[in-house]
Amino acid sequence: MKWEKLLSAKRWGSEDKYNADPAEARSEFQRDYDRLIFSSPFRRLQNKTQVFPLPGSVFVHNRLTHSLEVASVGKSLGRIFYNKLKKEDPNIDDQLPLISEIGNIVSAACLAHDLGNPAFGHSGEAAISHYFTDDAGLRYRDKVTESQWADLTHFEGNANAFRILTHPYAGKGYGSFALTYSTLAAIAKYPCESIAGHNKSKIYTKKYGFFQSEQAGFQKIAADLELDMVTDSPLVYKRHPLVYLVEAADDICYNIIDLEDAHRLKILSYSEVETLLLRLCNDPNMPARLTEIDDEDAKISLLRAKSISTLIFQCSELFYNEQEAILNGDFNSGLIDAIPEPYRSVMKDIVKISVNKIYNYSSVVQIEVAGYKVMGGLLEEFVPAYLNNNSHYTRKLVDLIPKQFITSKTDDYAKIQTVLDFVSGMTDLYAVELFRKIKGISFPSLS
Repeated sequence: MKWEKLLSAKRWGSEDKYNADPAEARSEFQRDYDRLIFSSPFRRLQNKTQVFPLPGSVFVHNRLTHSLEVASVGKSLGRIFYNKLKKEDPNIDDQLPLISEIGNIVSAACLAHDLGNPAFGHSGEAAISHYFTDDAGLRYRDKVTESQWADLTHFEGNANAFRILTHPYAGKGYGSFALTYSTLAAIAKYPCESIAGHNKSKIYTKKYGFFQSEQAGFQKIAADLELDMVTDSPLVYKRHPLVYLVEAADDICYNIIDLEDAHRLKILSYSEVETLLLRLCNDPNMPARLTEIDDEDAKISLLRAKSISTLIFQCSELFYNEQEAILNGDFNSGLIDAIPEPYRSVMKDIVKISVNKIYNYSSVVQIEVAGYKVMGGLLEEFVPAYLNNNSHYTRKLVDLIPKQFITSKTDDYAKIQTVLDFVSGMTDLYAVELFRKIKGISFPSLS
């Protein structure tokens, strides 16, 4: 794959307005960022669980704050890479006029990377998948193709993000997005269809990146950017190189920030977090600096900042050194999993303690269980109502689905996707409130 093809300011849904002039194109990637920041799906991330349920007065990260931080780290990774290229070849901008925009492309893609995640974090994804493998949803097995069924039984937030950014919702056209091809490709961590996903032998097939409904759209982008195709049936591509930087930014942030949040919630002690992060700081003066600070939260903030700085440097260095393998699609690892020692072992230790003490903490498990009940309960009501819509009750339920999601298509797969678009876009609080109301547990206010 070649940078001159991989970097494109062509816009999804506005291809007829494409201007290939590099001077004009340079501002297009910043516009991607701005369009995402001002969009409703992005704002809704403020009420979607990252890891911990929103605990009131104690600040922890939600999907929105996480995405903003990932975007900041991603911009640094992209900018450092460009600076290295520029230092090696001062004339690089003449050869690759858009190469200086890599930081902006990565930053915009980082903002968008979690747009497709439903309420209740990964538990929401699992709850949607579970509905179609349980008694209630199994009835639709014979109404869709094998590939479409794989979409439903392995609902994937990454594929849902690509749908949100490219699907022309009723009455909205391509909405407020119409992102550039390069930004869209940079969020596709797993550029394959669902029946090829969940194959962990290759990094680009660990999950999947687009539903059957968006497959032709992804093919269009891949062809324009000349992404390497691995197989055409099932459809599998190699990653756009900038995916590695988006993924690294996400990995850096959630691994480190989850420790900080766990300390604020008293799940981890200060000494536990300090022991881990000191090993990442790469600063022999850090212990002395910490003794000058009394507040433990402030100490953790300093350790977090230095740790992220170290990881940004290590990942950007690795990306630069491995760019040939990455451009060839042969780098079969995330950057954070391939950084040199001793940092790689520290990250493994962080993952271990996160799994044992954070992700299995009681309130985290409770929100996961609640997610199963709420998301499953909503699908039990809305899927059969929209597919059948043959009674007064079901018509009233369908009236609750916003018109933008309603499809003119008559096949069952498209109708099921209508419900999934509606339910997966809900915030945690809205999903709980709607579940309680339609189940008769609470009643709506008349005000």
